Amino acid sequence: MSVISNRLKELGIELPVPGVPVAQYVPAVTVNNLVYTSGNDCRMNGKLIFEGKLGKDLTIEQGQLAARQTMINLLGVLQAHLGDLDRVEKVVKLLAFVNSASGFADQPYVINGASELLESVFGENGKHARSAIGTSDLPFNTPVEIEMIVQIKS
Repeated sequence: MSVISNRLKELGIELPVPGVPVAQYVPAVTVNNLVYTSGNDCRMNGKLIFEGKLGKDLTIEQGQLAARQTMINLLGVLQAHLGDLDRVEKVVKLLAFVNSASGFADQPYVINGASELLESVFGENGKHARSAIGTSDLPFNTPVEIEMIVQIKS
């Protein structure tokens, strides 16, 4: 078993098999030594674990759980794309959107749910650049959508 698989097991995380895209895109693309993922949401077993806007329908803590589940889903995409998460050299960047009520400005705290998980899984190599952007709506009324860029080993 790989190092990252063992770490996920220690954290009690089982990666999901990615679902079929709902539109015309692919879940991940490799260009040279970078993997770019499409945006993902907080589905578990095909159903969103939360729906709605942060600051109106959901608390920061619920948003953090949604961001964490979104990252678990993204790791599942990477696992399916790469075959082994030990191929990840470095998490480079997250682009995160938070479905936000008017006046909600705590998007960075919500997305910490994803960032903290990456550091738990990859250690120093999980530290990354990040944007956390508030938006008025997201597809399917998901509270968060995240995409990522990772560097893979040559």
